[in-house]
Amino acid sequence: MTAPKKQRGLAHRILKILMILTVSGVLAIAALLMSLWLEHRSSVTLPAPTGPFAVGRAIYDWTDDAALDTLAPLPGAKRELLVWIWYPSAGQSAVTDDYLPAAIRTAVARDRPALISFLTRKLSKVHGHSLRDSDVSPQERSYPVVIMRAGAAAEVWNYSTLAEDLASHGYVVVAFDAPYRTNVVAFPDGRVITRTAENNPELCLERTGQERIRCAERILTAWTGDIAFVLDRMQRLNAAASGKFAERLDMSRIGIFGHSFGGATAAKFCHEDARCTAGIDIDGAPLGSVIQTGIDRPFMFLMSDHSHESDPEAVQIMANIHSIYDRLPADGRSFIAIRGANHFLFSDDGALLKSHLVMRTLRVFGVLGIDGRRQLAVAAYCIYNFFDAYLKGAGASQMTISSSIYPEITFGPFDETSKSVR
Repeated sequence: MTAPKKQRGLAHRILKILMILTVSGVLAIAALLMSLWLEHRSSVTLPAPTGPFAVGRAIYDWTDDAALDTLAPLPGAKRELLVWIWYPSAGQSAVTDDYLPAAIRTAVARDRPALISFLTRKLSKVHGHSLRDSDVSPQERSYPVVIMRAGAAAEVWNYSTLAEDLASHGYVVVAFDAPYRTNVVAFPDGRVITRTAENNPELCLERTGQERIRCAERILTAWTGDIAFVLDRMQRLNAAASGKFAERLDMSRIGIFGHSFGGATAAKFCHEDARCTAGIDIDGAPLGSVIQTGIDRPFMFLMSDHSHESDPEAVQIMANIHSIYDRLPADGRSFIAIRGANHFLFSDDGALLKSHLVMRTLRVFGVLGIDGRRQLAVAAYCIYNFFDAYLKGAGASQMTISSSIYPEITFGPFDETSKSVR
């Protein structure tokens, strides 16, 4: 065979191999897209609550006639919140509520980018465990109240797993979405209000020095003001002559927990408002004067896995946490990290609703170190144990967070929390 014929034969084989690889690649992509589409349309149920109570849920639209919304784009707007309450339910023949009411589902779907919608479970296919407007359980005379704050501009329903689980352990869990700073707020009268760009707390973290502090304080002050208003309204519900929550709320036992920027909000509120009995910051970088002055009541830092982070910002955040920790009551402080946990998997959206195929791929490549449902289970366990100790119990002597069931729980280098294993 002559040289030109050999070259033509080699070129033909290379072309054939490239065609096979191209066809295989197209088929693989098609199979991946089909798998993602099927996942998008398949049903998924949130993890079952682990406590002894059934869970009820109620949603309210509350307006504060005495205060203006300092983050509204137009002056003169009153503070208005869409308030979600999960609570121990009597469990009578009430129907299980939708994960999201239809009007809110529609508004959220319209606002979400197409790619995020594709990689996320269809919201109508997601199922929770909350009963719609059922009565409060008569098993206890009253229940502690815990405020829950979402991360950054996320909607609070995104944290339904943690809310349902805590309510099942005998707590009234109260959370809220606020116009102009929550991604999407769909009110019962049909109004849909989205977040304005200047109220994105993540933009604060991109700034430096005093500008960063001023930006964060502006948003944090609005958030803590909202919490104070919600607690005032909860007090009114409790004092009412009638109603679902009349004389069923123990307003002397108030907890608060939040994720990310919501965790920073929890720290600020417990620093400023005497009504806070105990609080938890879930993987949030503390901001403001609380770093220097601390918190004088029980408080826990519940963190994702930052063991491989050594950049200056991460080091500074840990130093700020340490500064607050040193000023906490010796019998009421804890720092817990969940081995392998990811910052974004404390919510339903990150851990449960996005494609399991994508999540498994990220785990294979080492981007994620723990299954999303597992991370939520560990977090829920730590949250209710902490509040059981400080809202229901006698203090640190009862707070044994360690568990042979959850070996992912690790303690920080400056933590003295009781570590006896359950």
